[in-house]
Amino acid sequence: MTSISDDHVKVHFRLEVDEDGWPPASVESLWAVDLGDGTVRLDNTPWFVRGVASDDVIRVAVDDEGVHWAGETVRASENCTIRLIVMKDGGSGAARQTVLETFHRLGTTGEGIEQFRMVALDVPPDADLRRIRKLLEHGEAKGWWHWEEGCVTSAWQATAAE
Repeated sequence: MTSISDDHVKVHFRLEVDEDGWPPASVESLWAVDLGDGTVRLDNTPWFVRGVASDDVIRVAVDDEGVHWAGETVRASENCTIRLIVMKDGGSGAARQTVLETFHRLGTTGEGIEQFRMVALDVPPDADLRRIRKLLEHGEAKGWWHWEEGCVTSAWQATAAE
């Protein structure tokens, strides 16, 4: 994520909470750059929102309190969002940092959150998608993490067939 400046706003996404109470919130807020035309460009990787990724352009509606609510995606960025629950070493800070550094070498960025032992990865289209998928599958088979696709592209989906 870039540094937050005056053109940044928080965009709120409504979340559907399942019968198990997941995700643990009914709204997630993401930083975004206000493009000034009723749209924003997401400037962070979502933890729980499905179907969006960093750099997507989203239409927003501003309510009476000035809260920006997310609408439809106007332009998808071609970035993917992949989320991991880190199991290795109980999802410790060191384990999460190792996960981030390992995937960073394959072209991703991301961040970790202690509360849920999670790592959220932002996977740009020029990252090594095949190696990232192989590493995700290998780590899950080893019991290092569980992972899910938060938002994926056709290029990412093509790596599943290989």
